[in-house]
Amino acid sequence: MSQYVLVQDDIAPLLEGLAILGTGGGGSPSWGKAIMEQDLAMGRTLTIIPLGEISDDATVVSGGMMGSVKVLEAMGIEGVIDHWEERFELLEVTRVMEGILGRNVDHVVPFEVGGLNTPVILSLGARMGIPVIDGDALGRSAPETQMTSFIGHGISLTPMPLIDYEGNVVIVQEATEPTYADELGRWVVTKGGGMGANNHYPMTGRQAKEAIVPNTISGALDLGRTVFRARQEGDDPVAAAIAALHGVLLFNGAVERIVEEEKMGFYHTLVDLRGMAQDEGRTARLVIKNETMLLSIDDTVKAIFPDLVCMLEADTGRGVMSVELMTGTSLALVGVRCHQRLREALDSEVGAIAFSPARYGRPELEYLPIETLVEGFD
Repeated sequence: MSQYVLVQDDIAPLLEGLAILGTGGGGSPSWGKAIMEQDLAMGRTLTIIPLGEISDDATVVSGGMMGSVKVLEAMGIEGVIDHWEERFELLEVTRVMEGILGRNVDHVVPFEVGGLNTPVILSLGARMGIPVIDGDALGRSAPETQMTSFIGHGISLTPMPLIDYEGNVVIVQEATEPTYADELGRWVVTKGGGMGANNHYPMTGRQAKEAIVPNTISGALDLGRTVFRARQEGDDPVAAAIAALHGVLLFNGAVERIVEEEKMGFYHTLVDLRGMAQDEGRTARLVIKNETMLLSIDDTVKAIFPDLVCMLEADTGRGVMSVELMTGTSLALVGVRCHQRLREALDSEVGAIAFSPARYGRPELEYLPIETLVEGFD
């Protein structure tokens, strides 16, 4: 595959796939649609490049929007899109990074796959006139900046410049703890309008080839096309998604109770579900920190972050955002192995801290692969 230019017909299936892989977070696809349509209307070119085609000496950075999805929704799509035509914080903070590095950036790569956070990096690449690497740091979405394959493969999160919505600029030059930059960043955006943009993980092309989870943008596009095709042909879209993801159906149920809290830029939720269909009489609990972190069924742990629990609308296979959940919502919970590069990251000392279940309130847990927790996982 050579460089690929995204066109109007790619927007809907791409966002469909990103929403599924976003595991409840990564931003609303409605935002991604507005961003991509605005870029195309402005004549910008949205280009992705395969990881293997970048040069070893290329300068690569990651980055994205930072803050609470609820704050972003309160700001409104039209207002933010108009603001970004006057002042695009993500571009500004990338220019700050170029100043720190003393050289131009050749490629950007998404921090995560998600309905907002992938399109916003595609927009950054288009505005800079550079191709976006077809990949990311997770193959899913995650709530914290240190939760990446990068950090476990020897790539430093810092220096990390950050600009908040009000224009304040902070640079974390170094950090002795992997969680420090994210925690400081959350404080900064909380004080500066609730949203911001950061730039981080400067790396060479050679490092990128060893650390990036590859083909996740094109993979999301293919996944969305698969789900669309199943709907059009009258097939089961949930089953089609499971097959495409090489996943397993963990639970069918309806939301019975939600306990939620907005805290330091995160949307925390405990979601209790009662089983339906083949899961009648069973119960499940999701722990969500913007994204799904933990799934227990009948009080037995079945999936632990960074393995994926995709929340699909039972009838359509659509990826459901955590902020959409309400009592009565029917969900098909689909388990998917995370990419091997994430598991390698977990095996590192810094990765064990970065991904620790303590980050979502479960310090007593240790990560176990989903295939060891779920009987019959092929």
